[in-house]
Amino acid sequence: MDTALAQHYLDNALATFRGYKRLAERALQQIPDEALFFTLDDESNNIAIIMKHMSGNMLSRWTDFLTSDGEKPDRNRDMEFVLEPTDSKETLFTRWERAW
Repeated sequence: MDTALAQHYLDNALATFRGYKRLAERALQQIPDEALFFTLDDESNNIAIIMKHMSGNMLSRWTDFLTSDGEKPDRNRDMEFVLEPTDSKETLFTRWERAW
């Protein structure tokens, strides 16, 4: 592949990802803190769980993505769907930022 084309593709992909991150963060800024943990019903995930899961998925998928594939052995996917006492707005956003 032509290096200029490859660089253009990479730049475009990074800009797209950064745009999605900004969009999500602007949406999150608009909701009150308590809404992060509000669950509509027993079959739904709240925003905090979705953030926790997306962060775990991104961290797993993007870590060593050129040399390994798929799930990393240290990921505990099931716990991404459990709110723990230590899960706060601050810990969620720290995890979110680390995953990006």
